Amino acid sequence: MLNENELTPSFAPFFGLSGIAFAMVFGCVGAAYGTAKSGIGIAGVGTYRPDLIMKSLIPVVMSGILAVYALVISVLIASDIRPPPLKNYSLFNGFMHMAAGMSVGLTGLAAGYAIGIVGDVGVRAYMSQSRIFVGMVLILIFAEVLGLYGLIVALILNTRASG
Repeated sequence: MLNENELTPSFAPFFGLSGIAFAMVFGCVGAAYGTAKSGIGIAGVGTYRPDLIMKSLIPVVMSGILAVYALVISVLIASDIRPPPLKNYSLFNGFMHMAAGMSVGLTGLAAGYAIGIVGDVGVRAYMSQSRIFVGMVLILIFAEVLGLYGLIVALILNTRASG
């Protein structure tokens, strides 16, 4: 039979904290890439058609949302971690929190990459042909939803770890 110290080792919070790091690092790298890549296209559009800049900011806003997803999961994970005398933090919880952080972080990275590429090419195409706008927004939504799927999985994993 296992004793309580074997189920709650002192290094278990490391995995939960690494989940926070995975979420924030990868999620914010995805958001930063999406913002930078689409920002290059917006700067190009602003040079020739300054009247289109406000509508062209949609990819930048969608990239920023990815960082919010990572922040939400990081705060939820951090609220479950306490020092060992105050709360027994099991290895299972540590691994579940790490998986939650990786889930939202890596999907945020992938979504940010997709939003950046679509945003750059999309706003440049929108400058020359205004009918492309609806198609660009739909593609951006499908790219953004990848990050949302990661958030949903991370929330489910976080709920399982807390219970």
